[in-house]
Amino acid sequence: MVLLSVIIPTRNRPKLLADALRSILTQSLDHNLYEILVINNGSDEDTRQMISTLNKTYANRIQYLRADEPGLHVGRHLGARHAKGEILTFTDDDIIAQPEWLKAVIESFQDNDIALVGGKNLPEWEAEPPEWTNLFKKRNEYGWFLGYLSLLDFSNNFKEIPARFVFGCNFSIRKTILYECGGFHPDGMPKELIQYRGDGETALSEAIEKKGYRTAYNPRASIYHRVPAKRLQIDYFCQRAFNQGISDSYTEIRANRGLSVPVAKKKTLLRSFPKYILRRLTSFLSDRNEPRRKVPPARAQVNEAYHKGKVFHRKKVSNNPELLNFILKKNYF
Repeated sequence: MVLLSVIIPTRNRPKLLADALRSILTQSLDHNLYEILVINNGSDEDTRQMISTLNKTYANRIQYLRADEPGLHVGRHLGARHAKGEILTFTDDDIIAQPEWLKAVIESFQDNDIALVGGKNLPEWEAEPPEWTNLFKKRNEYGWFLGYLSLLDFSNNFKEIPARFVFGCNFSIRKTILYECGGFHPDGMPKELIQYRGDGETALSEAIEKKGYRTAYNPRASIYHRVPAKRLQIDYFCQRAFNQGISDSYTEIRANRGLSVPVAKKKTLLRSFPKYILRRLTSFLSDRNEPRRKVPPARAQVNEAYHKGKVFHRKKVSNNPELLNFILKKNYF
């Protein structure tokens, strides 16, 4: 009986994917209780061949699906539609799962009120991170996280957390809740289609919170997230910030049902925005409006990239009614 389905969208990273799959195939959880679905989201033939080779060693335990339409959300939803498990664990192709990962996920869902489960996303550094990366490492009452690298450690204690702190590389959800809350919004896109990027799992997490469902953090349900040297360059952080600007523009346009804000709504606009947008906006404006504090150069560069992403997206939307219609879709199943 399959209880859990691991869903891994991938695009042209067969070597990283092979390492991720080996760590999942060798979990401590009885392999009859979970399945693995890899969704080829635009990869070349090397990915299919690698999976075929692994399946010869691991008794055909990897299901291979192809999603010809671009977009991370497309791969995630295709996996969800084919999944047999009632628990869906979404992850990335560049992780290394800890041996107890899936067992801890299933144990966390023994509480029927839990809708979403996450855990630690620990770094596997390819190079020593430069000092300036600490500017983007944040702490809260739960622990620390570094969003631009999808890293998080909220201590060794099981606890309830806000759904927004379950990142897409370690995201386990009840299948019924995924559908009830509308699924994923667009996320990773090829560079030439970056204007079609949305806010990914963030809006899904917001919907889970609004409906009053509970989210658990289980430190044993943890993975290592690989951080190559190229991601420790300021250019990578700027690109992530640019993409985040696109994502936040997307969220604002959906909230307003268009680019412009009706006069009657202007006074209540901020109250209508999702809380996660208000948090990001407050942080961004704080950095931009306090020159006397001499915002560090790395932070200033990243802030500027974020602003450029929002401007880029709004221009694209204003010139493309098809893009606006795509943004305003009810859901993307």
